[in-house]
Amino acid sequence: MSQVSKPKTLVQCDFDGTITEEDVSFSILDAFANGDWRQLLAEHREGKISVGCFNQKAFAMVKASEQAMIELTRRKAKTRDGFQRLVNHCSRNGFRLVIVSNGLDFYIKEILGHVGIDDVEVFAARTEFHPDGIQVQYVDPNGNLLNDGFKEAYAKLFLGEGYRIIYVGNGVSDIGAAQLAAHIFACGELLRYCNKANIPCTPFDDLNDVVKGLQIL
Repeated sequence: MSQVSKPKTLVQCDFDGTITEEDVSFSILDAFANGDWRQLLAEHREGKISVGCFNQKAFAMVKASEQAMIELTRRKAKTRDGFQRLVNHCSRNGFRLVIVSNGLDFYIKEILGHVGIDDVEVFAARTEFHPDGIQVQYVDPNGNLLNDGFKEAYAKLFLGEGYRIIYVGNGVSDIGAAQLAAHIFACGELLRYCNKANIPCTPFDDLNDVVKGLQIL
Protein backbone atom coordinates (compact mmCIF):
# COMPACT_ATOMS: atom_id res chain seq x y z
CA MET A 1 0.00 0.00 0.00
CA SER A 2 1.47 3.35 -1.00
CA GLN A 3 1.81 5.96 1.71
CA VAL A 4 0.01 9.26 1.30
CA SER A 5 2.60 12.01 1.52
CA LYS A 6 1.94 14.87 3.92
CA PRO A 7 1.40 18.23 2.23
CA LYS A 8 4.15 20.81 2.29
CA THR A 9 3.30 23.29 5.02
CA LEU A 10 3.96 27.02 4.96
CA VAL A 11 3.25 29.34 7.88
CA GLN A 12 2.42 32.79 6.49
CA CYS A 13 2.74 35.30 9.30
CA ASP A 14 1.92 38.99 9.56
CA PHE A 15 4.41 41.22 11.43
CA ASP A 16 2.99 44.38 13.03
CA GLY A 17 0.67 43.45 15.90
CA THR A 18 1.23 39.74 15.25
CA ILE A 19 4.94 39.10 15.75
CA THR A 20 5.23 42.43 17.56
CA GLU A 21 2.96 43.35 20.46
CA GLU A 22 1.99 46.65 18.85
CA ASP A 23 2.02 48.19 15.38
CA VAL A 24 5.55 49.52 14.86
CA SER A 25 4.55 51.70 11.92
CA PHE A 26 2.07 53.57 14.13
CA SER A 27 4.83 54.30 16.67
CA ILE A 28 7.01 55.73 13.89
CA LEU A 29 4.17 57.85 12.51
CA ASP A 30 3.24 59.12 15.98
CA ALA A 31 6.83 60.20 16.57
CA PHE A 32 7.83 61.60 13.18
CA ALA A 33 4.90 62.27 10.79
CA ASN A 34 4.38 65.93 9.90
CA GLY A 35 0.64 65.77 9.30
CA ASP A 36 -2.63 64.14 10.31
CA TRP A 37 -1.78 60.55 9.51
CA ARG A 38 -4.61 59.27 11.72
CA GLN A 39 -7.14 60.86 9.36
CA LEU A 40 -5.63 58.69 6.62
CA LEU A 41 -5.88 55.68 8.92
CA ALA A 42 -9.57 56.42 9.49
CA GLU A 43 -10.11 56.58 5.72
CA HIS A 44 -8.39 53.20 5.33
CA ARG A 45 -10.47 51.59 8.07
CA GLU A 46 -13.63 52.96 6.45
CA GLY A 47 -12.60 51.31 3.19
CA LYS A 48 -12.02 54.61 1.37
CA ILE A 49 -8.33 53.96 0.63
CA SER A 50 -6.23 50.79 0.44
CA VAL A 51 -3.60 49.89 3.01
CA GLY A 52 -0.95 50.52 0.37
CA CYS A 53 -2.31 53.99 -0.34
CA PHE A 54 -2.46 54.70 3.41
CA ASN A 55 1.18 53.76 3.98
CA GLN A 56 2.38 55.62 0.90
CA LYS A 57 0.64 58.84 1.94
CA ALA A 58 1.36 58.57 5.67
CA PHE A 59 5.07 57.82 5.34
CA ALA A 60 5.51 60.61 2.82
CA MET A 61 4.91 62.82 5.90
CA VAL A 62 8.00 61.40 7.63
CA LYS A 63 11.18 63.43 7.11
CA ALA A 64 13.26 61.85 9.90
CA SER A 65 16.44 59.91 9.17
CA GLU A 66 16.50 56.13 8.92
CA GLN A 67 18.79 56.05 11.97
CA ALA A 68 16.33 58.03 14.10
CA MET A 69 13.56 55.58 13.23
CA ILE A 70 15.77 52.57 13.91
CA GLU A 71 16.64 53.95 17.34
CA LEU A 72 12.92 54.38 18.06
CA THR A 73 12.12 50.80 17.07
CA ARG A 74 14.93 49.48 19.26
CA ARG A 75 13.44 51.31 22.25
CA LYS A 76 9.76 50.61 21.67
CA ALA A 77 9.26 47.45 19.61
CA LYS A 78 8.68 44.22 21.53
CA THR A 79 8.06 40.82 19.98
CA ARG A 80 5.27 38.65 21.32
CA ASP A 81 6.16 35.83 23.68
CA GLY A 82 6.82 32.61 21.80
CA PHE A 83 8.29 34.09 18.62
CA GLN A 84 11.62 32.25 18.93
CA ARG A 85 9.73 29.08 19.82
CA LEU A 86 7.61 29.46 16.66
CA VAL A 87 10.73 29.89 14.52
CA ASN A 88 12.31 26.81 16.11
CA HIS A 89 9.14 24.72 15.76
CA CYS A 90 8.83 25.51 12.06
CA SER A 91 12.50 24.70 11.48
CA ARG A 92 12.32 21.36 13.32
CA ASN A 93 9.17 20.25 11.53
CA GLY A 94 10.13 21.32 8.02
CA PHE A 95 7.55 24.11 7.87
CA ARG A 96 8.46 27.10 5.73
CA LEU A 97 7.95 30.24 7.85
CA VAL A 98 7.41 33.41 5.81
CA ILE A 99 6.66 36.92 7.04
CA VAL A 100 4.43 38.82 4.60
CA SER A 101 3.71 42.29 5.90
CA ASN A 102 2.35 45.65 4.81
CA GLY A 103 4.94 47.10 7.19
CA LEU A 104 8.24 48.59 6.04
CA ASP A 105 11.20 46.36 5.25
CA PHE A 106 13.83 48.42 7.08
CA TYR A 107 12.30 48.22 10.55
CA ILE A 108 11.19 44.60 10.18
CA LYS A 109 14.76 43.54 9.37
CA GLU A 110 16.08 45.70 12.22
CA ILE A 111 13.73 44.12 14.78
CA LEU A 112 14.42 40.58 13.57
CA GLY A 113 18.16 41.21 13.75
CA HIS A 114 17.81 42.70 17.22
CA VAL A 115 16.25 39.46 18.53
CA GLY A 116 18.74 37.27 16.66
CA ILE A 117 16.48 36.03 13.85
CA ASP A 118 18.23 36.18 10.48
CA ASP A 119 16.95 33.14 8.59
CA VAL A 120 13.25 33.92 8.08
CA GLU A 121 11.99 35.06 4.67
CA VAL A 122 10.46 38.53 4.65
CA PHE A 123 8.24 40.15 2.01
CA ALA A 124 7.27 43.70 2.96
CA ALA A 125 7.00 47.26 1.68
CA ARG A 126 10.18 48.45 0.01
CA THR A 127 11.34 51.79 1.36
CA GLU A 128 13.56 54.57 0.09
CA PHE A 129 14.54 57.56 2.21
CA HIS A 130 14.32 61.03 0.68
CA PRO A 131 14.49 64.55 2.19
CA ASP A 132 10.83 65.10 1.25
CA GLY A 133 9.60 61.87 2.88
CA ILE A 134 9.78 58.09 2.72
CA GLN A 135 8.85 56.44 -0.57
CA VAL A 136 6.93 53.18 -0.03
CA GLN A 137 6.34 50.56 -2.72
CA TYR A 138 4.59 47.19 -2.69
CA VAL A 139 5.91 44.75 -5.27
CA ASP A 140 4.14 41.48 -6.08
CA PRO A 141 5.92 38.16 -6.82
CA ASN A 142 6.07 39.08 -10.53
CA GLY A 143 7.68 42.47 -9.90
CA ASN A 144 4.51 44.51 -10.45
CA LEU A 145 3.62 47.45 -8.20
CA LEU A 146 0.52 46.99 -6.03
CA ASN A 147 -1.70 49.28 -3.99
CA ASP A 148 -3.76 46.49 -2.45
CA GLY A 149 -3.80 42.71 -2.16
CA PHE A 150 -0.10 42.36 -1.27
CA LYS A 151 -0.59 39.53 1.24
CA GLU A 152 -3.07 37.73 -1.01
CA ALA A 153 -0.63 37.88 -3.94
CA TYR A 154 1.97 35.96 -1.94
CA ALA A 155 -0.59 33.52 -0.53
CA LYS A 156 -1.65 32.70 -4.09
CA LEU A 157 2.01 32.21 -5.05
CA PHE A 158 2.52 29.78 -2.17
CA LEU A 159 -0.65 27.85 -3.06
CA GLY A 160 0.60 27.61 -6.63
CA GLU A 161 3.84 26.12 -5.30
CA GLY A 162 1.83 23.35 -3.65
CA TYR A 163 1.88 24.51 -0.04
CA ARG A 164 -0.77 24.06 2.61
CA ILE A 165 -0.91 27.53 4.20
CA ILE A 166 -1.30 28.11 7.92
CA TYR A 167 -2.06 31.81 8.46
CA VAL A 168 -1.18 33.89 11.53
CA GLY A 169 -2.48 37.46 11.73
CA ASN A 170 -4.29 40.18 13.63
CA GLY A 171 -5.61 42.84 11.28
CA VAL A 172 -8.11 43.80 8.61
CA SER A 173 -5.38 43.58 5.96
CA ASP A 174 -4.96 39.88 6.80
CA ILE A 175 -8.53 38.91 5.91
CA GLY A 176 -8.09 38.21 2.20
CA ALA A 177 -4.94 36.13 2.55
CA ALA A 178 -6.23 34.30 5.63
CA GLN A 179 -9.27 33.07 3.70
CA LEU A 180 -6.92 31.27 1.28
CA ALA A 181 -5.35 29.29 4.14
CA ALA A 182 -6.09 25.77 5.37
CA HIS A 183 -6.11 27.04 8.95
CA ILE A 184 -6.12 30.48 10.60
CA PHE A 185 -4.65 31.63 13.90
CA ALA A 186 -6.19 35.01 14.68
CA CYS A 187 -6.35 37.80 17.22
CA GLY A 188 -7.56 41.40 17.15
CA GLU A 189 -9.55 42.62 14.16
CA LEU A 190 -8.93 39.43 12.18
CA LEU A 191 -10.39 37.34 15.01
CA ARG A 192 -13.44 39.61 15.25
CA TYR A 193 -13.99 39.32 11.49
CA CYS A 194 -13.67 35.53 11.51
CA ASN A 195 -16.13 35.22 14.40
CA LYS A 196 -18.64 37.54 12.71
CA ALA A 197 -18.33 35.77 9.36
CA ASN A 198 -18.36 32.27 10.92
CA ILE A 199 -14.91 31.49 9.53
CA PRO A 200 -13.18 28.76 11.57
CA CYS A 201 -10.03 29.96 13.32
CA THR A 202 -7.94 29.45 16.44
CA PRO A 203 -7.60 32.50 18.73
CA PHE A 204 -4.17 33.30 20.17
CA ASP A 205 -2.84 35.62 22.86
CA ASP A 206 0.84 34.99 22.18
CA LEU A 207 2.84 32.87 19.76
CA ASN A 208 3.18 30.01 22.23
CA ASP A 209 -0.53 29.45 21.54
CA VAL A 210 0.25 29.18 17.83
CA VAL A 211 2.97 26.58 18.48
CA LYS A 212 0.56 24.53 20.60
CA GLY A 213 -2.01 24.70 17.82
CA LEU A 214 0.50 23.68 15.15
CA GLN A 215 1.41 20.60 17.18
CA ILE A 216 -2.11 19.18 16.81
CA LEU A 217 -2.96 20.21 13.24
